[in-house]
Amino acid sequence: MEERKTLTTKDGYPIADNQNSLTAGARGPVVMHDFHLSEKLAHFNRERIPERVVHAKGAGALGTFTVTKDITQYTKAKLFSEVGKQTPVLARFSTVGGEKGSADAERDPRGFAVKFYTEEGNWDMVGNNTPVFFIRDPLKFPDFIHTQKRCPANNLKDPYMRWDYWSQSPEALHQVTILYSDRGIPKTHRHMNGYGSHTYSLINEDNQRVWVKFHFKTVQGIQNLTETEAAKIKAQNSDHATEDLWDAIKESDYPRWRFCIQVMTEEQAKTHPDNPFDLTKVWKHADYPLIEVGILELNRNPDNYFAQIEQAAFSPSAIVPGIDFSPDKTLLARVASYNDAHRYRLGTNYQQLPVNLPQCPFATYQRDGAMAYGDNGGSTLNYEPNSDPNAPKPSTDYQEPPLPLGNVAVDRYDHHEGNDEYSQTGDLYRLLDEDAKQRLVDNIVGSLGQVPEEIQLRQLCHFFRADTDYGMRIARGLGIKIDPSMLPKELQELKA
Repeated sequence: MEERKTLTTKDGYPIADNQNSLTAGARGPVVMHDFHLSEKLAHFNRERIPERVVHAKGAGALGTFTVTKDITQYTKAKLFSEVGKQTPVLARFSTVGGEKGSADAERDPRGFAVKFYTEEGNWDMVGNNTPVFFIRDPLKFPDFIHTQKRCPANNLKDPYMRWDYWSQSPEALHQVTILYSDRGIPKTHRHMNGYGSHTYSLINEDNQRVWVKFHFKTVQGIQNLTETEAAKIKAQNSDHATEDLWDAIKESDYPRWRFCIQVMTEEQAKTHPDNPFDLTKVWKHADYPLIEVGILELNRNPDNYFAQIEQAAFSPSAIVPGIDFSPDKTLLARVASYNDAHRYRLGTNYQQLPVNLPQCPFATYQRDGAMAYGDNGGSTLNYEPNSDPNAPKPSTDYQEPPLPLGNVAVDRYDHHEGNDEYSQTGDLYRLLDEDAKQRLVDNIVGSLGQVPEEIQLRQLCHFFRADTDYGMRIARGLGIKIDPSMLPKELQELKA
């Protein structure tokens, strides 16, 4: 027989009575030191976290992604490394404009987000059920979303706001047409496609890049609701799509999507009739046919909605080696913006929550902040570069080709290249009088003398490059005899 569990406080104190508060007498007031009552009420007051600004109403499930076709000619990402390989996933579907308690059957784009828990880190494919969007410049996003929310005067949804905005934003017409077409109200989350919408890039083992579009084609088939059907469903069950997803998985009718890509070479992009990185445009399938990659299957419902779905944080910045960005302006803004939203909604350490935690080894120098889990890095260093041979270090194995942006390329340029780090320091040293020079040297020796000789020698090289006398004085102060082999090459003629 299973041992009966005893109710406790969050600190582990056993509770004898969970029905009656501590009071001064049977009819007296509640006393201040009833910590069990205080804990329950304080936690209750904080149970609701801020809802997502967009995509607040959503449902999700867990499952697997299985590779069915070889695309290693395009990408070195290990989740695609061999046919038959499986990767665990978490998917979330949502409406865009509605609040957390809004209806599933609204005429609205649907969010389609998938978190792949790969051996190289988490890859978040954060898209919609449409291949395009209303804007192509991220500066317009807050204004657009305001038109989809509530009127600041009366707190009502207002057709004037959205049509006033759209009538002055012609780039939105493509998405507006999709929104008001038959596909504007998907029947359920299972009966719609998903798209990365943006242009991304894939990079192979030879560091060659191609541009790609991501597509998830529903195996269940496209099914939609008319306005009349949607109105009837909303009156009966505002959570119909959430319930449908849960019930289908519970009954082992697992929803599936074919994951496909479109591929465009860099040369093709140069002569493409439209801007291939424009979020309001598609690539014609006749020119860039779909290439099947694998099957996404959702086969497990969450054990706890809040922990696994509400706290799930998807961001385009979560990529893995072999998958990268493009010059799509809106995508690049999302890369920065989504993390900021999660830190506001969930907290600084949102990536440490179990649902967001990579299921592979990882190492950072980030420490502290609210809700830091585990040992917070223990006694290890929290900065880099450092001299600890066992500490995490960058690896050039993961260097990817520069991202071309017109006449320039985005890359991690060496900020030392072409810069003289020493001349002005030497000029400053030589301006000092003898007493000031000696005080400077004494101050440095007093501090530098407290660290290992390995670091002293490395730092001495910098002082010597600035001024030979500067380096010699500090060396003598540290008791280090200068061997020419210790010096920078250009100073090795110097004798001790």
